[in-house]
Amino acid sequence: QVQLVESGGGLVQAGGSLRLSCASSVSIFNINTMGWYRQAPGKQRELVASITSGGSTNYADSVKGRFTISKDNAKNTVYLQMNSLKPEDTADYYCAARPIWASRDFWGQGTQVTVSS
Repeated sequence: QVQLVESGGGLVQAGGSLRLSCASSVSIFNINTMGWYRQAPGKQRELVASITSGGSTNYADSVKGRFTISKDNAKNTVYLQMNSLKPEDTADYYCAARPIWASRDFWGQGTQVTVSS
């Protein structure tokens, strides 16, 4: 089992920044890929950014150049730095992880991000 705990969400004005954190209960050395997803009201959950154990990153086109995913192996934590936030970034943000031994993803409880115009 893997427990993931997100934090860092909140209310911010357009153009502002937030940093989300996702703390893992297991060493992220044992996790192939960690990702941030988001789900806005009435919309499907979508991948925002992901990072592999080797450090390769992937971003949704809508956030490229504004968001940065990173990790701190010593703290077993993955971050999502969000800059130049837009109202359309408003959503619940979830952290997901796929351990090397698992055949499914594990999910956090989510953290809400609201960007006001």
